[in-house]
Amino acid sequence: MQVLEGEAVVDDVDAFVERLSAVGEEYDVAVQAFDARYVVDRAHLQRAVELANRAVERETAIARDRAVEILLYAAGRRQINRALEMGVTEGTTPAVVVVDGGPEGGDEAGAVTAVRDLLDPAETLGEYDPERVREFFEVTDRELAATEGTLADAVRERVALLVVDR
Repeated sequence: MQVLEGEAVVDDVDAFVERLSAVGEEYDVAVQAFDARYVVDRAHLQRAVELANRAVERETAIARDRAVEILLYAAGRRQINRALEMGVTEGTTPAVVVVDGGPEGGDEAGAVTAVRDLLDPAETLGEYDPERVREFFEVTDRELAATEGTLADAVRERVALLVVDR
Protein backbone atom coordinates (compact mmCIF):
# COMPACT_ATOMS: atom_id res chain seq x y z
CA MET A 1 0.00 0.00 0.00
CA GLN A 2 1.20 3.46 -0.92
CA VAL A 3 -0.34 6.65 0.48
CA LEU A 4 -0.19 10.01 -1.28
CA GLU A 5 -1.10 13.31 0.32
CA GLY A 6 -2.04 16.58 -1.32
CA GLU A 7 -4.71 19.04 -2.23
CA ALA A 8 -7.16 17.78 -4.84
CA VAL A 9 -8.59 20.52 -7.02
CA VAL A 10 -11.74 18.93 -8.42
CA ASP A 11 -13.97 20.58 -10.99
CA ASP A 12 -16.02 17.45 -11.64
CA VAL A 13 -16.09 14.65 -9.05
CA ASP A 14 -17.19 12.01 -11.56
CA ALA A 15 -14.35 12.91 -13.94
CA PHE A 16 -11.82 12.83 -11.08
CA VAL A 17 -13.05 9.42 -9.90
CA GLU A 18 -12.99 8.11 -13.47
CA ARG A 19 -9.37 9.26 -13.80
CA LEU A 20 -8.42 7.43 -10.59
CA SER A 21 -10.25 4.35 -11.82
CA ALA A 22 -8.41 4.52 -15.16
CA VAL A 23 -5.08 4.71 -13.31
CA GLY A 24 -6.12 1.68 -11.26
CA GLU A 25 -6.99 -0.29 -14.38
CA GLU A 26 -3.83 0.74 -16.22
CA TYR A 27 -1.52 -0.30 -13.38
CA ASP A 28 -3.65 -3.16 -11.99
CA VAL A 29 -4.09 -1.57 -8.56
CA ALA A 30 -6.90 -0.18 -6.42
CA VAL A 31 -6.87 3.61 -6.17
CA GLN A 32 -9.14 5.35 -3.67
CA ALA A 33 -9.17 9.03 -2.70
CA PHE A 34 -10.36 10.30 0.66
CA ASP A 35 -11.08 13.70 2.12
CA ALA A 36 -8.22 13.85 4.62
CA ARG A 37 -10.44 15.54 7.20
CA TYR A 38 -12.04 12.10 7.80
CA VAL A 39 -8.84 10.01 7.95
CA VAL A 40 -7.36 9.82 11.44
CA ASP A 41 -4.00 8.28 10.53
CA ARG A 42 -2.14 5.89 8.25
CA ALA A 43 -3.13 2.92 10.44
CA HIS A 44 -6.80 3.75 9.71
CA LEU A 45 -6.17 3.28 5.99
CA GLN A 46 -3.82 0.32 6.43
CA ARG A 47 -6.42 -1.62 8.38
CA ALA A 48 -9.15 -0.76 5.86
CA VAL A 49 -6.96 -2.01 3.00
CA GLU A 50 -6.07 -5.23 4.84
CA LEU A 51 -9.69 -6.03 5.63
CA ALA A 52 -10.92 -5.12 2.15
CA ASN A 53 -8.28 -7.34 0.54
CA ARG A 54 -9.20 -10.18 2.87
CA ALA A 55 -12.88 -9.81 2.00
CA VAL A 56 -12.08 -9.88 -1.72
CA GLU A 57 -9.90 -12.98 -1.30
CA ARG A 58 -12.62 -14.76 0.70
CA GLU A 59 -15.29 -13.68 -1.77
CA THR A 60 -17.23 -11.92 1.00
CA ALA A 61 -16.75 -8.40 -0.35
CA ILE A 62 -19.67 -6.01 -0.21
CA ALA A 63 -18.66 -4.14 -3.38
CA ARG A 64 -17.63 -5.49 -6.77
CA ASP A 65 -14.70 -3.06 -7.00
CA ARG A 66 -11.74 -3.40 -4.59
CA ALA A 67 -11.25 0.38 -4.37
CA VAL A 68 -14.88 0.77 -3.28
CA GLU A 69 -14.42 -2.05 -0.78
CA ILE A 70 -11.48 -0.11 0.70
CA LEU A 71 -13.71 2.96 0.95
CA LEU A 72 -16.42 0.97 2.76
CA TYR A 73 -13.97 -0.36 5.32
CA ALA A 74 -12.33 3.03 5.85
CA ALA A 75 -15.78 4.52 6.41
CA GLY A 76 -16.90 1.66 8.64
CA ARG A 77 -20.08 1.51 6.56
CA ARG A 78 -21.81 -1.07 4.38
CA GLN A 79 -23.75 1.51 2.36
CA ILE A 80 -21.73 2.94 -0.52
CA ASN A 81 -23.72 6.17 -0.65
CA ARG A 82 -22.96 6.90 3.03
CA ALA A 83 -19.29 5.95 2.65
CA LEU A 84 -18.90 8.34 -0.28
CA GLU A 85 -19.07 11.24 2.17
CA MET A 86 -15.41 10.42 2.93
CA GLY A 87 -14.48 11.04 -0.69
CA VAL A 88 -13.26 14.20 -2.34
CA THR A 89 -15.76 16.86 -3.35
CA GLU A 90 -15.83 19.65 -5.90
CA GLY A 91 -13.44 22.45 -5.14
CA THR A 92 -10.19 22.14 -3.25
CA THR A 93 -10.07 19.25 -0.78
CA PRO A 94 -7.22 18.08 1.46
CA ALA A 95 -6.81 14.55 0.14
CA VAL A 96 -5.23 11.23 0.98
CA VAL A 97 -5.06 8.69 -1.83
CA VAL A 98 -4.43 4.99 -1.31
CA VAL A 99 -2.78 2.97 -4.07
CA ASP A 100 -2.75 -0.76 -3.35
CA GLY A 101 -1.60 -3.62 -5.55
CA GLY A 102 -3.39 -6.18 -3.41
CA PRO A 103 -2.30 -9.79 -3.11
CA GLU A 104 -1.34 -10.07 -6.78
CA GLY A 105 0.84 -6.99 -6.78
CA GLY A 106 0.31 -4.55 -9.57
CA ASP A 107 2.47 -1.60 -10.48
CA GLU A 108 2.03 0.60 -7.41
CA ALA A 109 5.02 2.78 -8.33
CA GLY A 110 3.61 3.57 -11.77
CA ALA A 111 0.19 4.33 -10.32
CA VAL A 112 1.68 6.57 -7.64
CA THR A 113 3.44 8.63 -10.32
CA ALA A 114 0.18 8.98 -12.27
CA VAL A 115 -1.86 9.91 -9.20
CA ARG A 116 0.76 12.40 -7.99
CA ASP A 117 0.02 14.45 -11.12
CA LEU A 118 -3.58 14.84 -9.91
CA LEU A 119 -2.63 16.42 -6.56
CA ASP A 120 -1.00 19.63 -5.45
CA PRO A 121 1.68 18.66 -2.90
CA ALA A 122 0.66 19.17 0.74
CA GLU A 123 0.84 17.29 4.02
CA THR A 124 -2.70 16.22 4.86
CA LEU A 125 -2.57 12.87 6.67
CA GLY A 126 -3.36 13.21 10.34
CA GLU A 127 -4.83 16.69 9.88
CA TYR A 128 -8.35 15.42 10.47
CA ASP A 129 -11.25 17.46 11.82
CA PRO A 130 -12.21 15.88 15.19
CA GLU A 131 -15.82 17.12 15.14
CA ARG A 132 -16.35 16.00 11.55
CA VAL A 133 -14.83 12.59 12.39
CA ARG A 134 -16.92 12.18 15.55
CA GLU A 135 -20.11 13.01 13.68
CA PHE A 136 -19.35 10.79 10.68
CA PHE A 137 -18.26 7.77 12.76
CA GLU A 138 -20.91 8.46 15.43
CA VAL A 139 -18.41 8.56 18.29
CA THR A 140 -20.12 9.97 21.37
CA ASP A 141 -18.74 11.73 24.44
CA ARG A 142 -19.95 8.78 26.48
CA GLU A 143 -17.99 6.33 24.32
CA LEU A 144 -14.80 8.35 24.61
CA ALA A 145 -15.26 8.76 28.37
CA ALA A 146 -15.72 5.00 28.81
CA THR A 147 -12.34 4.13 27.33
CA GLU A 148 -8.73 5.08 27.71
CA GLY A 149 -8.49 5.13 23.91
CA THR A 150 -8.41 8.11 21.62
CA LEU A 151 -10.74 9.23 18.85
CA ALA A 152 -8.34 7.56 16.39
CA ASP A 153 -8.68 4.29 18.34
CA ALA A 154 -12.48 4.52 18.15
CA VAL A 155 -12.35 5.07 14.38
CA ARG A 156 -9.99 2.16 13.83
CA GLU A 157 -12.41 0.03 15.88
CA ARG A 158 -15.26 1.03 13.52
CA VAL A 159 -13.13 -0.15 10.59
CA ALA A 160 -12.49 -3.51 12.25
CA LEU A 161 -16.12 -3.96 13.27
CA LEU A 162 -17.45 -3.69 9.72
CA VAL A 163 -16.40 -7.30 9.15
CA VAL A 164 -18.51 -8.37 12.15
CA ASP A 165 -21.50 -6.22 11.12
CA ARG A 166 -22.72 -8.60 8.41
